[in-house]
Amino acid sequence: MKTYMAKASDLANREWVVVDATNQVLGRLASKVARVIMGKHKPGYTPHLDTGDFVVVLNADKIRVSGRKAEVKTYHHYTGWRSGYKTVTYADMLERDPGRVVRLAVQRMLPKGILGKQLIGKLKAYKGNEHPHAAQQPKPLDLAKI
Repeated sequence: MKTYMAKASDLANREWVVVDATNQVLGRLASKVARVIMGKHKPGYTPHLDTGDFVVVLNADKIRVSGRKAEVKTYHHYTGWRSGYKTVTYADMLERDPGRVVRLAVQRMLPKGILGKQLIGKLKAYKGNEHPHAAQQPKPLDLAKI
């Protein structure tokens, strides 16, 4: 028995999948989307290569969180200037850019480093039901099977 390790030349078969985020819990959705982006749902998964698929998340504005996170959760970033530590609440972020809420949740579940930065580029999150990726013919993804 030998362990199969994918090569960079074997990675031409990437699929596009669509996920509807309506009434999905943010963390549970993000963990399943991260598995698809990394390629862990495929038998040829290789940890050091990008073997995953592209994911389009629709209705990111209709996502929900459990508990009191809607009032309590905050996002922080530093602008680089003195006194540049900024804090944004979950409610404000969801109203301003719901795709970014999903993107940050998924990004924090991906590996850190160069591979993680490459993988997060395969996530496309949109506010409504429309997306500009119809030419790629994305297939609907059943999250219950992942």
